[in-house]
Amino acid sequence: MNLILKKTLDDVLSKNCVIQVFGLGYVGFPLLVKLCTNGFHVLGIDNDSKKIERIQNGELLESESHLKEIVLKSIHSGDLVVDTQSAKSEKPRIGIICVPTPIPTKSIQSDIFVKDAVKAFLEMAKKGDVIILESSIEVGTTSKMKSMIESMGYKEGEDIGLCFCPERIDPKNEKWNLENIPRVIYCSDDLSFKIAKEIYQYINNSNLLRVKSAEIAEVVKSFENAFRLVNISLVNELAILCDKLGINVRDVLDAAATKPFGFLPFYPGAGAGGHCIPKDPRFLLESAKKLGLEFKTLENALSINIQMPKYVVDSIESLLIEKKLKKSVIICGLSYKPDIEDMRDSPGFKIYNELTERGFQVALYDPFFKNELSQKYVIENNIKDPDFKILPNLSDDSISSYDCLCIVQHHSKLKDRLKEIYKNSKIPIIYDCQGNLRFDPSSNSTLKILGG
Repeated sequence: MNLILKKTLDDVLSKNCVIQVFGLGYVGFPLLVKLCTNGFHVLGIDNDSKKIERIQNGELLESESHLKEIVLKSIHSGDLVVDTQSAKSEKPRIGIICVPTPIPTKSIQSDIFVKDAVKAFLEMAKKGDVIILESSIEVGTTSKMKSMIESMGYKEGEDIGLCFCPERIDPKNEKWNLENIPRVIYCSDDLSFKIAKEIYQYINNSNLLRVKSAEIAEVVKSFENAFRLVNISLVNELAILCDKLGINVRDVLDAAATKPFGFLPFYPGAGAGGHCIPKDPRFLLESAKKLGLEFKTLENALSINIQMPKYVVDSIESLLIEKKLKKSVIICGLSYKPDIEDMRDSPGFKIYNELTERGFQVALYDPFFKNELSQKYVIENNIKDPDFKILPNLSDDSISSYDCLCIVQHHSKLKDRLKEIYKNSKIPIIYDCQGNLRFDPSSNSTLKILGG
């Protein structure tokens, strides 16, 4: 038996260890809170010093606000420390890597932040430490981490354990959350698996399916989101067809959903955004290209997804020309899905880019928009005209000088106001990308639904 990792397992069982969580975003932060409130000593690490200061002061995001009391209590007790750097410890260290992974380009590799985090952990490592990767990664990345471990003079699976347990989080999903979502995991050895199971019993009740290789786990993660991208792109193409046929795509989907087998409903929108769906399928494409293969289904799905904001703008422009109205549009909903704060790879900002390129007067509104993060939004969304106008609200005065309201995301807190704007004919045209508004014959506003 490997006595080194056996000692770590014993220490984890008695919680005589330090868990270091790298990356305190939508994956790492709730994980960190779960562990420190279950008796572990946790060090949260993020290179964003402003985020660290914000957490230390209990200034959490709106989506995290329910955790404020727990976080401050854990910091006060010493069970939770947050910092910009890793730290040595005489106790066994479990490093959980939850850093973001960018879309690979000629100038940046997708694993750049994962490598940095693993390197920081290994620089202070000792025998008996364990690394658990949660970040979405390209096929072959776990193998690279093994090489990094061995380059430091350690043996993977003997001196240092290595696992890959890809995150599965769907923000604002009321049914499936951190605690009840099953997980897939690869582990370098049996003891590392036992260590991971002991830790994850406090996260998802150790609902872990162990797979035979790191490559299987890596492909699983990318394929899960490729499946979603392909189906979203398929239904968006169907929406375009229904537009041309003059029928409502939702009538088609509702009828198709009565089939009790072989059908899974997806719904149209301005394109998939966020941190996973537009990115993870590209990891499969990269793997295919390296092997001299094509993955045409994914290539087409990505192409359709990229084209959707342009299709939305084409439709809006045609409506404004038809009604002889000025080229002025409010984009409502800048996050990548309803009721969240995350604005990475936002369809709303893509529509903004397209509109401004065509010379439209454009204003933006999202109740989750934070002025202090404007530069972050610009970088994350490759915004070409960063001098965007943000409306303070959707009051009658705020919207009075615009001729079209483009609803990209239906946030719950805007539900009544959007219905009111339509019912009381407060703006000439409403273009609803998600089709949540229902036709009201008493309104003088023109309601156009994507796919209907």
